[in-house]
Parts: sequence; structure tokens; C-alpha cells
Amino acid sequence: MKRSKVLAVASGGGHWKQLLRLRRVFDKFNTTYITTIDGLPQQAGIPDFFIIKDVSRTDKLGLIFNVLRVLFIMLRNRPDTIISTGAAPGLIAIALGRCMLCKTLWIDSIANGDQLSMSGRIARMLAHQTISQWQDVAKKERVGFWGQLL
Repeated sequence: MKRSKVLAVASGGGHWKQLLRLRRVFDKFNTTYITTIDGLPQQAGIPDFFIIKDVSRTDKLGLIFNVLRVLFIMLRNRPDTIISTGAAPGLIAIALGRCMLCKTLWIDSIANGDQLSMSGRIARMLAHQTISQWQDVAKKERVGFWGQLL
């Protein structure tokens, strides 16, 4: 039986830490990771990963480069599902994933205790499922709540 292919995407730092909290689940699938800091996947013993440039929304050229890089990764790996805990790389993957008919899940960062992040608000319109790690935020923003990762 063929194992589902998952693309797990997060910027470095807290987004990455939260993504790794799901590692036991990801290990059940054929999972490829994308992050922005070289060394993080290696420290976690993750063999199948890609590093992309860490860019903000103000770096238009960098964003275009990352869109192309993530598209190349997705075309090469053909994931069935895309899961992100946040920031620009995850939002790019979610948007491209919808175009490629992937199932998509956005888990907004636990750091956003008052409202969804800017990326989370955009992901809410794109992802099949968007969840907050705060029950009050989930209710206010009309997204799912499945608990906290940290």
C-alpha cells in the first residue's frame, strides 16, 4: 500500500519547533520538510528536506524566488497533503498546494494569542482547514481549534 506524501513547511524558530511537535505523526507518512534555516533538519535527524531563503513580504524578488523554489519542490515530490505552522514559506506552499489539488492544513502559531497572524488570515481563505492554537481566537476568527502544540 502506497504511503501518503506530506509536505511539512515552516520558517525557522518557533514555527519550526511547533512543526516538529507533530513529527511522530509525520513519521507515519512519506514526509518532506521545507524550512528556512540550514542545520535545523539535520539537528532533528530529518533526511528529506529543502532549505529556502528566509524572506519577508517586503522582499518581492525573494518571494518570487521562493514561489519558484517551492513549486519546483512540489513538482518533484508530488505531495498529497501540505501542513504548515507558519510564515511566508508555508503560505506559499498552501497556495500552490491548492492549485495542485493537495489537501492543506494551516496551524497558526501559538504566538498569536489575540488574533490570527496576517499569514493565517490569508491561509484561512486558501487552506482546506485553518486552526488556531487558542480556543478564544478560533471562536473569534471562525477557524478550528484542536489544542496547542507547545
